[in-house]
Amino acid sequence: QVQLVESGGGLVQAGGSLRLSCAASGRISSINAMSWSRQAPGKQREWVATITIGGSTLYTNSVKGRFTISRDNAKNTVYLQMNSLKPEDTAVYYCKARSEGDYWGQGTQVTVSS
Repeated sequence: QVQLVESGGGLVQAGGSLRLSCAASGRISSINAMSWSRQAPGKQREWVATITIGGSTLYTNSVKGRFTISRDNAKNTVYLQMNSLKPEDTAVYYCKARSEGDYWGQGTQVTVSS
């Protein structure tokens, strides 16, 4: 089992920045990738970014150049640095750990005002 707790969401004006954190606990050694996804009201959850165990990173096109996923292995924490935020980035952001199965956090709300 893996437990995930997200934090760092909030209200920010367009053009601003936020950093989300995802703290993992439990069977950390079984994790081979960590991802961020988001779900806006009335829309399906969409994948945002992934960082693999080898450190490779992948991003959905809409956030490339604005968002950065990173990790601190000593703290068992993954981050999502979000810059140049837009109103369309407003969503609940979820952290996911890929292990023998997929584990999700509870989500953190990000609201970007215009």
